[in-house]
Amino acid sequence: MRHHVSKLLPYTPDQLWRLVGDVERYPDFVPWISAMRTWNPRNLSEGVDAVDAEAGVGFSFLKERFSTRVRRDSINKQIDVSLLSGPFRKLDNRWRFIDAGHGCTRVEFDIDFTFKSRILDALLAANFSTAVQKLMACFEARAKTLYGDSKDQAQAQSAAPPAQV
Repeated sequence: MRHHVSKLLPYTPDQLWRLVGDVERYPDFVPWISAMRTWNPRNLSEGVDAVDAEAGVGFSFLKERFSTRVRRDSINKQIDVSLLSGPFRKLDNRWRFIDAGHGCTRVEFDIDFTFKSRILDALLAANFSTAVQKLMACFEARAKTLYGDSKDQAQAQSAAPPAQV
């Protein structure tokens, strides 16, 4: 299953990149992630690091664990996640944070996955779009908690002194 979400948010690319890249905090604001552990942090190149992460997730009757490799590129403001192990046959997702000017960011989120179980695939297929929208809403709410709401952000930007040239 593939899905793409594009959303304009009133935060900087760096703020959103840091929020999404902080995988250890996901249990604090994504309700279906009950646990997260990371290991094997490493620098890959200038501005690019990676960490392996295991998430414990639960949706009503379903409780699973899966492991991913999270590649965080601070220069290009991109985060790529790929499957290491778990109930998926395939799992890839990509977050891109594109400067839209005026302190705003175009967030592009792509996810592509298939469960090993056709039954799980069929169960999630009916609600997949809703689940992705809920995930995006969790990150948006977390940004508001960390950085203030869009009105606060816009007021702070308009009150800021002009840049010196």
